[in-house]
Amino acid sequence: MRLVSVRRFIRIDVVVKPAKKLPTPLINRHTDCLLMPSTRSVDRPRKALTIAKRYLRLERPLSALVVVLAVIGFLGTFVATSLVPAVVVGGLLIVVARAPIIESRGTVRLRTNEDAESVVDSFTGPTPPILVFQWGIADEILTGDTVTYRLSYLFGLRSVEVTVDTRTDRTPDGGRRIELELTADGQSWSTYVVTVDTLDDGTVVKYEYTADRRFGLRRIPQRIVANRYRDEALEAQGYVIVERNEQYGVGIWTTDQLCWGRLKHFPSQMYG
Repeated sequence: MRLVSVRRFIRIDVVVKPAKKLPTPLINRHTDCLLMPSTRSVDRPRKALTIAKRYLRLERPLSALVVVLAVIGFLGTFVATSLVPAVVVGGLLIVVARAPIIESRGTVRLRTNEDAESVVDSFTGPTPPILVFQWGIADEILTGDTVTYRLSYLFGLRSVEVTVDTRTDRTPDGGRRIELELTADGQSWSTYVVTVDTLDDGTVVKYEYTADRRFGLRRIPQRIVANRYRDEALEAQGYVIVERNEQYGVGIWTTDQLCWGRLKHFPSQMYG
């Protein structure tokens, strides 16, 4: 009697689905904790949002105008002389326009009918009133231990992430002190120190801002546009401007600051 061995093969098809892309984790640089930001919808004040969009529509053509003027300077020199002088002039125009030589700082005093706690909540939330030109034009807002605004520019070809790190404390007279530290793609950008005090006729807000990075001459037209809409945007959120003091200075830059790596381009609304 002959034994016959029978083998059976079972085919198993395994389908691997691609993992769902998760939000980029953030690191709290004060605690070194790994945080996963939330992409929940943020309610932005509608009136201020409308003003921020109007600002953006006027700011974008001005940014293009600066480039057009540089091209006109290059072509004019080329027509009047030759290619080599035109290249020299074009290079000088770019360096002068981009060189970070202007420093800015200032103090602003506001008044509102809102109570102090509501004001503190608005300044420590995802849409601080004084950062309207950041959250008002952001494509996406990520919330967590910090708040991150994702902004695109150059027709969506480039983008930047603006992160706001908020800290609160008490002042000696019992008021509230809020510090907003802004970074752009991980680089220090500006700092806002806000104090909130209660008076008989309402709440007084005073903030001092300091730019941690200088800006070039090409940013002056955009600052003019920002100044035009800034007070209107604050009034739309219930704040009246009592006093504003701005200071500008010219700083001397070092050789490494003139390297193109240090002159990384950020959208002009960052300079507000």
